[in-house]
Amino acid sequence: MHSTTSPSPQVPTPSHVTPTPKINLHDRTIRIQKPRNWAQRTGLALQDWLEKRVAGVSIHGDPSVYDSRVFPWAAEVESEWKLIRTELDQVMAFRDQIPSFHEILKEVNTISTDDQWKTYFLAGIGMDCRENARRCPETMRLLGKIPGMKTAFFSILSPRKHIPAHRGAFNGILRFHLGLMVPEPREKVRIRIGNDVHNWTEGKSLIFDDTYNHEVWNDTEGHRVVLFVDFARPLKSPFHQVNEAMLNMASLAPFLREAGTKQKIWEKKFYQRQADSNKR
Repeated sequence: MHSTTSPSPQVPTPSHVTPTPKINLHDRTIRIQKPRNWAQRTGLALQDWLEKRVAGVSIHGDPSVYDSRVFPWAAEVESEWKLIRTELDQVMAFRDQIPSFHEILKEVNTISTDDQWKTYFLAGIGMDCRENARRCPETMRLLGKIPGMKTAFFSILSPRKHIPAHRGAFNGILRFHLGLMVPEPREKVRIRIGNDVHNWTEGKSLIFDDTYNHEVWNDTEGHRVVLFVDFARPLKSPFHQVNEAMLNMASLAPFLREAGTKQKIWEKKFYQRQADSNKR
């Protein structure tokens, strides 16, 4: 495990050997797919330059996976995880009607195009998720403990679902997973981050930098669900304030505005159908 301190019992440790590419994927500047033209090479060079600057002012260093103890709020959320699980159980009753991730955010089409990765949004940059959030008050209360929380949803993987290797867009964000439903055998529900493989545990945190190459498998017959949260990476002042401003401005991006519109349309139709059904 790659960590800023000695391994923490709160961070799942690798328990399944999975073949990984024979390259150092703990280096975020290495891409499996090489740029095809000058414009792509220039764009990646600028991205690498920016991410190196961000890493250099990161308060908690630049590991691929963090010891959750450096974020005190993680233990607070873990301590009440069963309240989140109770609200998730209510959501899972209509799992088949929840939109797939790519139906909300079309950019996900590059890694998933089927209906086996469902997302029940609770918060998102440029999104109005108030109807979903209203039905999960305890989850929203606990999300309020996460400084710089930007995006949150229940990430639901169907049995035998595989998400291929990919990386995030910007390391000014860190990712928090809280295990909520982890089917057995647990070692077959796993995520590779860099060259290391980790497993989820119900009620425990996994905090990582998604700009490191990562890949996910659910090789079981059950559904794997985590509370998926993106939050602003803690940076030294004044870089933290600049990063927060940049992330908040992302709501103006056309693809996020489109995602917000799709989410709102789904909520309106879904809850209207429920209201009509209750009147009958």
